[in-house]
Amino acid sequence: MSPKSIAVINFKGGVGKTTVTWSLGNIISQGTDLEVLMLDLDPQMSLTEAIGLNENTGHLDDKFGKWYEKSLKHRLTIYDALEVFKKAGQNFKFPVGFDTIYQIDEQLHFVPSVEELYWLDIDGFDGKSVKDFIRRFIGKIANSANLPKYDLMLFDCSPSFSLLTYSVLSCCDLILIPVNPDYFGSRGLSLVLNSLQKRIEPYPFPKIAVFMNKAKTYGGLLTNEVQFYMREVKRLCDEISKDNNIEVRFLESTIRESVGLKRAINEGELPRELVREFEKLWRECEEYLK
Repeated sequence: MSPKSIAVINFKGGVGKTTVTWSLGNIISQGTDLEVLMLDLDPQMSLTEAIGLNENTGHLDDKFGKWYEKSLKHRLTIYDALEVFKKAGQNFKFPVGFDTIYQIDEQLHFVPSVEELYWLDIDGFDGKSVKDFIRRFIGKIANSANLPKYDLMLFDCSPSFSLLTYSVLSCCDLILIPVNPDYFGSRGLSLVLNSLQKRIEPYPFPKIAVFMNKAKTYGGLLTNEVQFYMREVKRLCDEISKDNNIEVRFLESTIRESVGLKRAINEGELPRELVREFEKLWRECEEYLK
């Protein structure tokens, strides 16, 4: 059975895509028996740096650093796979294994980003040559005898609509959109949802889920401002879903603002107060994926 796939996107920077991707991967791999693979497709490499960098030294963690250098040296990164795919087409042959996939722990694995992805859209790649890449790349992973049978793949996508984002959205099961509770967050969501259908067609359109991230609280409760924007975003989701005949669901899960979340990625453990919130978010996503 093919793994389920979730693409975490928003075409606005700073909404928390990276922390959401890692937090879900961490919660699911530690709290269930599911095998999870995270993929960093953002050329800004935020997830790769958060996982690999040692905050005290500012350099790559020793274990990850040695693995990463080896992957780069032997040209076994996801960018190298993309280059092979572009040239080979239907004869795509690339040895996807643990030289491309980093083992964070037993159930949580990771495909890091590389600097070359930054130049992808202006480096001679065209949409037609890239659109099926992620579908084929996932297929290679799923059919490999040397890799686990992953149950879930989480994609941290670029904050702009890149060729790789197009490739992911053309084959993922769920688009997960974190939105910050402010004017620009709700307005940006409208632009994202109205443009996605044009971008993904003619592929089967995936389900879309939207939730509030970085929500401010006061006295343990969501502020009135957050509750206002939650109502506004829910209204937008219902309206766009009806007008465009696509599945857009506003999730009840809300992730509160936390200053310790970025540090948690490097240390490998979520702040206790956020564990239940991400567990609830995953339960809603899991139910929606059925």
